[in-house]
Amino acid sequence: MLSNQWTVRDFYPLDYLPTGVRLTAYKGDAADLPPRVLQDFLDAVAARTAAVPIGRVYRFDQIVEAHTDIEENRATGKLVVTT
Repeated sequence: MLSNQWTVRDFYPLDYLPTGVRLTAYKGDAADLPPRVLQDFLDAVAARTAAVPIGRVYRFDQIVEAHTDIEENRATGKLVVTT
């Protein structure tokens, strides 16, 4: 989308992805998510049983370090920056 085109000619994304990085896409709308699936997830969050792998928590003054860790593939799981 950043190319201002819907498709990019001769683009093979796997040539550009670092090892261990996953490429995913989602084409749906919020209406495509069945209400029961969303409710099940929200219930799991409320029950503290939803698994979201947190790689590291940074203070706001460490945001440059967090970004550097992402760029240098040192991040595993989700990175959280607190304010």
